Amino acid sequence: MEEIPSGPLTLSGYLARPLRSDGEVLRAPRPAVVICHGLPAAPGGAATAGRSYRVLADRLASEMGWSALVLNYRGCGASGGDFSLLGWVEDVRAAVDHVAGRTNTTGVWVAGFGTGGAVALRAAADSPTVRGVVSVGAPVDFGEWAANADRLLRHSRDTGVVRSDSFPANPRAWRDQFAGFSTTEAADRLAPRPLMVVHGSDDELVPSLDARAIADAHGAADLRIIASGGHRLRYDPRCISLVLGWLDRHGHDTAAMSALSADPVPAGGPEALPTAEGSAPPA
Repeated sequence: MEEIPSGPLTLSGYLARPLRSDGEVLRAPRPAVVICHGLPAAPGGAATAGRSYRVLADRLASEMGWSALVLNYRGCGASGGDFSLLGWVEDVRAAVDHVAGRTNTTGVWVAGFGTGGAVALRAAADSPTVRGVVSVGAPVDFGEWAANADRLLRHSRDTGVVRSDSFPANPRAWRDQFAGFSTTEAADRLAPRPLMVVHGSDDELVPSLDARAIADAHGAADLRIIASGGHRLRYDPRCISLVLGWLDRHGHDTAAMSALSADPVPAGGPEALPTAEGSAPPA
């Protein structure tokens, strides 16, 4: 289990690393991604919130040579604390810093699903070091949560993301954070960094119009609507294929630019560049 500091809290996570053929961690600079899950729905679901994303992290590491961190926000898994939307934004920013310091990376990306897609966008907009974002099934705002804060708090206690009987200390402030959260505003601030927005046409929780609004706010997003897709797109192979392909393309371009900026082209032109051992992706 990975331990990630976020303010006074210690968060938990699962870190998948690319390996060489001998089983050792690949040391060559490679991209990294923080994977952000959504709000647990089932009773007691907070305990296992990030577990189903480990398969995606392992694929990123084994097939693409990326480091991939599945983050458990505060209130989830073995992480301390209680659910706060803005607290989750802080947790993602802390995870970005953690994976950047923990791995030899050419850049950190963020991918989020459901509520995690909105949180990922906000965290990335606040963090200029994040290279780009994948947002899957994210809502444009959380006005409905703000209007039904008491019901949301009961749900949060049932799922386990709120554990303390005395939380929140300020119920009004806890409610107001949802009213003031705008995913479209975050998408606008993220630009011109790359953004991919994926949504199911038959999402039963968040209308696909939200995806179009987020993409429009960014101005240059890669918008993909998956026909007949529902909300839990992490189980849809079409979605995962899109996400992996997009990250691979953009991460490869970023890695190439980082290599060139760190090692300028010699006077003889590109053909004079030496071939560096380990520069090719692992098989």
